[in-house]
Amino acid sequence: MSALAVQALGAAADAVEHHLPALVTDQVASRLFARDATLWGPDAESEAAIRLSWVGLPRSSRPLVGEIEALAEELRERGVDRVVLCGMGGSSLAPEVITGTAGVPLVVLDSSDPDMVRGALEEDLAGTAVVVSSKSGSTLETDSQRRAFVHAFTEAGIDPTERIVIVTDPGSPLDEQARADGYRVVNADPEVGGRYSALTAFGLLPSGLAGVDVGALLDEAEEVADLLAEDDEANPGLRLGAALAGTEPLRDKLLFTDAGSGIVGLADWAEQLIAESTGKQGTGVLPVVAPEGPSPTHGIQDTSDCTVVVLAPEDDEGEGSSAHADADSVVEVSGSLGAQLLLWEVATAVAGRLLGINPFDQPDVESAKKAAREIMEGGADAAGAPVLTDGAVEVRTGGGGWLPEGTDSLDGAVAALLDQLDPTRGYLAVMVYLDRLEQADLAEVQAELVERTGRPVTFGWGPRFLHSTGQYHKGGPAQGVYLQVTGAPQTDLDVPGKDFTFGEFIAAQAAGDAAVLADHERPVLRLHLTDQAAGLTQLREAL
Repeated sequence: MSALAVQALGAAADAVEHHLPALVTDQVASRLFARDATLWGPDAESEAAIRLSWVGLPRSSRPLVGEIEALAEELRERGVDRVVLCGMGGSSLAPEVITGTAGVPLVVLDSSDPDMVRGALEEDLAGTAVVVSSKSGSTLETDSQRRAFVHAFTEAGIDPTERIVIVTDPGSPLDEQARADGYRVVNADPEVGGRYSALTAFGLLPSGLAGVDVGALLDEAEEVADLLAEDDEANPGLRLGAALAGTEPLRDKLLFTDAGSGIVGLADWAEQLIAESTGKQGTGVLPVVAPEGPSPTHGIQDTSDCTVVVLAPEDDEGEGSSAHADADSVVEVSGSLGAQLLLWEVATAVAGRLLGINPFDQPDVESAKKAAREIMEGGADAAGAPVLTDGAVEVRTGGGGWLPEGTDSLDGAVAALLDQLDPTRGYLAVMVYLDRLEQADLAEVQAELVERTGRPVTFGWGPRFLHSTGQYHKGGPAQGVYLQVTGAPQTDLDVPGKDFTFGEFIAAQAAGDAAVLADHERPVLRLHLTDQAAGLTQLREAL
């Protein structure tokens, strides 16, 4: 039996004790696994009715195992030893965790940054297969990446239909077009939302092609499915959901720390699942993947709105949570990867019920996409005029009048943004639209900003965070201040068959996101690096 454990201390334990009896009495677990769409109230019922197939995936995804093995063998015979995944949000984060944990290489292209796209295109095309994943079949980032690979394969004299595999919902625009064009298409279960899709073709196909034993992953999930479906106070899904969303008053910052779980990137996957599912109607819980350091609470001056989430090894026996006894609300989670994928999905659905929201929609993700499209269709300068330029950094705001008149430097603008931060409930979101592989060390500013502000700080790479914390930023409580970083690409790249470039696209995505934040009266400071090397040096000094 796969060990799956959830242990809570302090306020999180009080939440578990308070909410468990009602969750058991109301038969939330068994109703969830019976796909009862009424669990989240009448407003959520129509959406929930077509979003609950994920509870059965450990069994219903079994036919994929043989199909993936056969396709992997076929690609190996064609000389393929490198797999690239083009996908966003739930389509990319689960395979990243699954392959990272198994220690097999997978190139995850979840960016519109022209430098990052070019890097993926130029490396060993002859040995590359590409998985293009889009549930709706209309995701613009994924369509642009697909076009770039079709063009690159064709230019190299390689038949793209032999190297590109499409994963999408049946009947989507991409499904119909790809089949007509002769591509291999694998359909995912249409009644599973993107962020709950780890155990569908979206999570399993790219992972399996890269070399993961996906049958074993399904075994791990299936071993705990009956446990998670039980109306019992020992149910770890009910316990975790109550600990995450049942504290009173609500501790809406979840500080994730990995205490040697052996699961690579689990916090990043859980961040997307929880933030996009719960951050709406002015409520929600914000997962914060804490920077490495002595403690996830290090530098945070007031932790009364925080719960520490410890991702512990399977045989931990509660030692991880005791190591964080300095925090007054802790929940420790341990278990195999397959078991935890299902556990966190159950807990997020339970958290949605406790918060009184629909955990299956993402209204503010759509609003940012719409704003980006309007900017591109308008052909206008996505950025608008800067309020000031300091060296290689152009400074803009989203409006709102929070920047004091007379501010004339980058340092002054950053200080003015941080002055907007609520010292007891606020958080800072750093949103960076650059090549996340090339500029990975920029993430180090997160820890420095926690020290400087005394508050939790999230760090997200754009545009991938738009399908994750981007929903919470706009739909959750109005507590955040937002620092956006964009940069002029080293060399722009055309999107084949379209009248825009990747550089223009990512600029519109950033501008659209800032515009929607400003519409929600969230303070947003936009810093554009006209020269990335010089601008990054200035930025680090200012932060």
